[in-house]
Amino acid sequence: MSDTRETELLASVPDGLFIGGEWRPASDGGTLDVHDPSTGAVIRQIADATVDDGRAAMDAAADAFPAWAATPARERAELLRRAFDLLQQRKEDFALLMTLEMGKPLAEARGEVGYGGEFLRWFSEETAHLTGRYGPNPEGTGRMIVTQHPVGPCYLITPWNFPLAMATRKIAPAVAAGCTVVVKPAALTPLTTLFFAKLLQDAGLPAGVVNVVTTHASGPVSEAIIGDSRLRKLSFTGSTPVGQALLKQAAQGVLRTSMELGGNAPFVVFDDADLDQAVAGALAAKFRNIGQACTAANRFIVHSSVADEFARRVTERVQAFATGRGTEEGVTIGPLIDDRAVAKASELVNEAVERGATLRTGGSAIDRPGTFFEATVLSDVQPGSDILREEIFGPVLAIVPFDTEDEAVRIANDTEYGLVSYVYTKDLARGQRMIERLETGMMGLNVGIVSNAAAPFGGWKLSGLGREGGAEGIHEYLQTKYTLTANPFG
Repeated sequence: MSDTRETELLASVPDGLFIGGEWRPASDGGTLDVHDPSTGAVIRQIADATVDDGRAAMDAAADAFPAWAATPARERAELLRRAFDLLQQRKEDFALLMTLEMGKPLAEARGEVGYGGEFLRWFSEETAHLTGRYGPNPEGTGRMIVTQHPVGPCYLITPWNFPLAMATRKIAPAVAAGCTVVVKPAALTPLTTLFFAKLLQDAGLPAGVVNVVTTHASGPVSEAIIGDSRLRKLSFTGSTPVGQALLKQAAQGVLRTSMELGGNAPFVVFDDADLDQAVAGALAAKFRNIGQACTAANRFIVHSSVADEFARRVTERVQAFATGRGTEEGVTIGPLIDDRAVAKASELVNEAVERGATLRTGGSAIDRPGTFFEATVLSDVQPGSDILREEIFGPVLAIVPFDTEDEAVRIANDTEYGLVSYVYTKDLARGQRMIERLETGMMGLNVGIVSNAAAPFGGWKLSGLGREGGAEGIHEYLQTKYTLTANPFG
């Protein structure tokens, strides 16, 4: 990858706030540094929004809402479809930009462009399919009309790990439903969202429908927006503690909320599983995005009769991984997002080993520029280890043996989280039982990646509430009205 192309691409990304259809600096002139985690170097300076900027973005969204809500569904659909087409034309630029600001290998970044684009296409198709109902009431005294309406201005807070897909997964259904939005991307990876806002502008997005504020002062800016009485919806993807704090703020305005929070996904391998398939699924479920995904498998619960062989095969594959800057050919493992992520991975691995786990490969930070951590495999992880309770968010695969189905279910459900689970078995009845017994909002049965724009994404317990994607995704941005009319026949 040439330095010239990277420089030209970064220079093409807007460095301002996108408010009311215009690019503007922060009201106090403040800027925010964006770093390349593979080198630590500053790659771009952008506007650092103040509370006043957040309020201005909310003003723009509120002002634009009436006209956008009244815009015919077909026009909203066509705009989203144009955005999808533009994204396909610019997919290489988006992929490279994500690799530069987040660190994921370029091949995975291309995959995210494909995945993120599907939300634009899916919700462009859902826009014109919203229906209500009409019919007599049971008493025969009138006619019931049930209609769906956009909920209103929305505040969307996106995480750093999937900077394009998390933006499209929230923006597309909101825009499709007739809502306007203020988007606050993570300060660690804001460039992709700014670049996407420029794409929406090129697709013909009316001023004020989508507004973007980038800031390091997430708390004060968010508090001001959430406290605005015109806001009607809050959608957040991130950690559970932050989500809980935002829910408390949202309660004051009785806001509609969608929360996609933490995960601690179990990956269960039974003794009858196809081990080749299980190993391939494990690598996808664990090491996609360098393990930095809420859907990443955290606890590999493997039947004791195949645990050693599973560990051997996984370790052999992991030792063949190439670590480096995501733009380099053949790289499998890029950098973690920052120093804190490296420190956390080190602490969890060291604590597990101290408790008796076997370190099969990796286990350490890499002494080189950037924030790299070795792809790691641990086996015989002991009950009570921190790595079984906390979300790892790094390239660490931890194996726990089990003997019975009931034991596997107990270990899998022994967490406050319930986002996704993975199960490998050839027994159809057992697979059905696991669907019924595992306490997660999503499940992969003999597959290691479950996310799809056409499916409802979301969790149980402390993993959140609401759903993104699928037919369910657009209804998160709609509210229902019931009208009773007099009986037209007297």
